Amino acid sequence: MLEDHPVTADPTEIRSGTELPARREDIELHTDDGVTLVGELALPISRPPVATIVALHPLPTHGGFMDSHVLRKASLRLPALADLAVLRFNFRGVTSPRGTSGGSFGEGVLEQHDLAAAMRFVADRGLPHPWLVGWSFGTEVAIKYGLQHPIDGAILLSPPLHRATSEELAAWAGSGKRLVAVVPELDDFLRPAEARREFSVVPETEFIAVEAGRHLWVGETQTSRVLNEIVARLNPAAVPLPTTWSGA
Repeated sequence: MLEDHPVTADPTEIRSGTELPARREDIELHTDDGVTLVGELALPISRPPVATIVALHPLPTHGGFMDSHVLRKASLRLPALADLAVLRFNFRGVTSPRGTSGGSFGEGVLEQHDLAAAMRFVADRGLPHPWLVGWSFGTEVAIKYGLQHPIDGAILLSPPLHRATSEELAAWAGSGKRLVAVVPELDDFLRPAEARREFSVVPETEFIAVEAGRHLWVGETQTSRVLNEIVARLNPAAVPLPTTWSGA
C-alpha cells in the first residue's frame, strides 16, 4: 500500500531518525530461482523521481539488512531532498522489521538472482536512471553482477574487495558505466592507499577518500557526507543537501 506523509510548515532540523515525506510502498521481488524477497520503494511525494537508487546492503552474517543505517536514511531523506526513488530490499535469508526474505545466504553468488529481480522491478515500474548503491558486501554484488544490467553506474561504500575478483572489477573499465568508490580513511578492510591500487584496473573510477571515515559510517557527519556523495552523482542540482526541512 502507498503511504503519503504530509509536509510540515515549520523548519525541522534533520536528525538521525528524521523521516521526511515520501510515498512508501512495501514490495516483493521474485527471483528467477523461486525466492521471494521483501523490500520497500520510496518515491517523491508530488514529482516523478529523477533517478533511482537500488540499495544493496552489508553482509547478512554480520548484521547487514535493508535497514542498515545509511541505506535507511537514504530512503527516509532522499525522495524529499533530492527527488530520488529509493529501492531497498533484504537479500535472501535476511530479516528486518519489513519481514524475512526467502532462501538462505548465498555467499555473494546466489545474490546475483536477487539483484536481477530488483532490476526487473525497476524496469517494470519504469524507474529512471538506476544506480546501484552498495555498502560493504553489497559492493561485491554490484561489482560482480552489475554490468549484466542497464544501470547508469554503481556507487561503492566501504568496498572490501573480498569476494569480487580483479578480473570482475577490471571488466568495468570502458564499460560506459560510472564507478564511484567511497573509501573511509580508517576502514577495517580496505583503506585508501590500497584501494587506489586495486581500483587502478578501472582508470575511470571516481575515487573518494573520506578523511576520518570508518567502515560503518557512524554519526551524522559521516552519514551526511555519504548521502551528499550519492546525490552528487544522481542529481547534482540537489547538493549540498539541506540540514533542515520546511516542507518546501
